[in-house]
Amino acid sequence: MSICSDIAPSNDTVTADSRHPPDRIDPVRTLLNIIWLVLSGFWMFLGYLLAGVVLCILIITIPWGIASFRIGGYALWPFGRAVVDKPGAGVGSFLGNVVWVVLAGWWLAIGHIVTGVAMCLTIIGIPLGIASFKMVPISLMPLGKDIVPSDQVRV
Repeated sequence: MSICSDIAPSNDTVTADSRHPPDRIDPVRTLLNIIWLVLSGFWMFLGYLLAGVVLCILIITIPWGIASFRIGGYALWPFGRAVVDKPGAGVGSFLGNVVWVVLAGWWLAIGHIVTGVAMCLTIIGIPLGIASFKMVPISLMPLGKDIVPSDQVRV
């Protein structure tokens, strides 16, 4: 075994970093994000922004307002990012999510369902409609979740 074989990766090893280097912009993700932004993302972002502002005005619900802003950013530009569970989330997150559903989650989830159905009416919009349906769980239960780049997700 030579020194070079210890340093260089073998040809049969494929890692996430070798397939999608972090400094390379994926044109498909960018195209999907731009189409998403025009058809659904901007409007859903405005919904999350409105919910966040109202929840921050009420002062006691500021943590839910911050969660709304965080998810609003994800709803604006979702492709290339993923939702993962926070390792320390527990009963507090569950109770917070119950409050969230009552205050804002149900109508944001309805917004994702309506836009998903509307986008699924065209063949080109089906992938975007499916993405909108995938956002329903996080719109109902945002606490205890983290939004990370897709290449940092561990399977």
